[in-house]
Amino acid sequence: MSSWNELLKGRVAVVTGASRGIGRATALALAEAGADVVITDILLESDGERERTAEKYGPMAQIMQSANVIYTETTAKEIREMGRRSIALKMDVTDREQVKAVFAKVKEEFGKIDILVNNAGTLDHVSQIEDQNDDLWQRDLNVNLTGTYNCTKAVWPYMKEQKYGKIVNLSSVAGTLGGFGQASYSASKGGILSFTKSMALEGARHGINVNAIVPGIIGTEAFQMNNPAMNERMIKRTAFRRPGRPEDIANAVTFLASDKAGYITGIGLNVSGGIELFTF
Repeated sequence: MSSWNELLKGRVAVVTGASRGIGRATALALAEAGADVVITDILLESDGERERTAEKYGPMAQIMQSANVIYTETTAKEIREMGRRSIALKMDVTDREQVKAVFAKVKEEFGKIDILVNNAGTLDHVSQIEDQNDDLWQRDLNVNLTGTYNCTKAVWPYMKEQKYGKIVNLSSVAGTLGGFGQASYSASKGGILSFTKSMALEGARHGINVNAIVPGIIGTEAFQMNNPAMNERMIKRTAFRRPGRPEDIANAVTFLASDKAGYITGIGLNVSGGIELFTF
C-alpha cells in the first residue's frame, strides 16, 4: 500500500489556471504526492505582455496583475525544489491552437500526460440579468466551460492511447445551487458538471476517469478582495461557519487523480463546508 507521499509517483499532471489560489495549491499538492506537474496560466511573471493579457480578460485578471499576485513560474520552481519535474507555460484555454500546442509540448518533454486538472476560470462578473454584460457572459462561457472542453479534447488522444487518464474539472456550488447575480458563472459551472458526466461515460471504455470538484466558499486571494459584508453572509451559510482553504480543494483533487479513486467516475464531489445544507 503506497503512502500519500507516493500516491502519484511517476505521474505527469497538467493544471490550468495555476498561478494562484486553488490552481496553485492543487499543483503543489500533486507534486507533494509524487507527480511531475506542468503549470499553465495566462499570466507568467516574466511575460512582458502580461499587462495587455490581463486587460483582455477583465477586472480580476487586472487586479491580480497590478497587485503582482502571480506565482506561475514561482510554483514551478517550488515543485522542482521538491525533486519533481515542472515547467510553467503560458496557455489561454480559449485558444484551441495554443492549447493543442501546449499539450503536444508536454507530451514531447514529459513523455505522457496522466492527469489533467481543468481549473482555469473567471469569477468577476456579478450583476442581475438586466445588467449582465453580454461580452462578459460570453467570456465566462468561453473560459469556464469551453476552456474545459478545449483542454479535455486536446489531452484525450494521449490518455486514450495509453489507456489511462484522470481528469478533474473544477465546478462550483454556484453551478448546483445557482448564484444571485451570477448567471454567467453559474451557467458555465453547471455546464461543467454535465460535461463531466458525458466524458466519464466516453472515458470509461478507455481507462479514463473524469470527475468534478464542487467547491464552496474558499479563502483564495480573489475571495479576500470581495466585499467583506458579502463574504460574511456567505460564510454564515456554511455549516462550518468559515471559508475553506485552497488546500481543502487540492487534497480532494489529489485523491480523485489517484488510483485510490479508480472506481469513481462521473461525480461532482462537494467540498463546500456544507453550504448546500439547510443551515440556520
